[in-house]
Amino acid sequence: MGYLYALLAALLFGANGVLTKLLVEGGLGATQLTLFRSIGTAVLSGIVLLVIDRSAFLLKPKQILVMALLGVFGVALLQASYAAALGLLPVGITLLLEYLAVLIVALVALFVFREKVKSRLWIAIGFVLLGLVGVAQPWSAKLDPLGVALALFAALSLAIYFIVGERQVGRTSPFAVAFWTMSFAAIFWACFSGWWELDPGVFAAPLDIAGQWGSWVLPLGIPLLVTLTLGSFAPFVLSFTALKHLSATAAGVIASSEVIFAFAAAWIWLGEALDPLAIAGAAIVLAGIVIAQTARADKVVDADLAIVPDEETTAADVGGRP
Repeated sequence: MGYLYALLAALLFGANGVLTKLLVEGGLGATQLTLFRSIGTAVLSGIVLLVIDRSAFLLKPKQILVMALLGVFGVALLQASYAAALGLLPVGITLLLEYLAVLIVALVALFVFREKVKSRLWIAIGFVLLGLVGVAQPWSAKLDPLGVALALFAALSLAIYFIVGERQVGRTSPFAVAFWTMSFAAIFWACFSGWWELDPGVFAAPLDIAGQWGSWVLPLGIPLLVTLTLGSFAPFVLSFTALKHLSATAAGVIASSEVIFAFAAAWIWLGEALDPLAIAGAAIVLAGIVIAQTARADKVVDADLAIVPDEETTAADVGGRP
């Protein structure tokens, strides 16, 4: 189930890339859209928690601090650095550098948390990175040093997302992690997104979302609601749920399939075709994901570094992984 959750999250994140592009082209600022996505995920997760687990709103200060760090450094700064890198580098190269996070997560798991990383996962990581090289084709583009630095910072932020997120879902529910982290991400973006400069009329502005399939005009607010629910809330919760069942290393490898889904959506929806080498690269990424799916070993964590539950937390709350 962990692999299924991770794949569904990657599918929704990847498909949402096209809708995000259309919304930004329609007049909504990238940082403002990120703010709305953060608020939407936090609000919807909060509504779910009101129904199923109100105790999730009463975390201890230490855990709230960890959630704040995850929300700012693993979500808000990830989005900021990735968006800034896209302004200086081609999409493929930005994704290649960002998904070096998969390798970072594996190295941290091995050397810091002393987890056993199966050989198949190392092979899968190699396939994913090799495939992304085929998609990005870095030899054919001029690399901006600042763009490279921003993309590498995005890789570090993504690694934080997987590593810290994995440990937080072991202490509480995926909905609680989504609520707290996205709330702190929303607070961050509320300070820096310039939302106060946004013309309210933009939500009623006509937006053609049909792409290469003709014309289908809707008020911008409608596709915005779609991206808040199916492009933000659902994939974030699915991603955190996957971390409840998978190691951060395995979840990171599966998450790289977002690249395939994003390019597939752009091809089907917008007619943005890939060249043969990029298609071959996407196939290699897919092969890496299949290899990772066959590595089903339990996570082995050093006892001194394992998560220690709070006094009120039962063993069942900490468990749940295969």
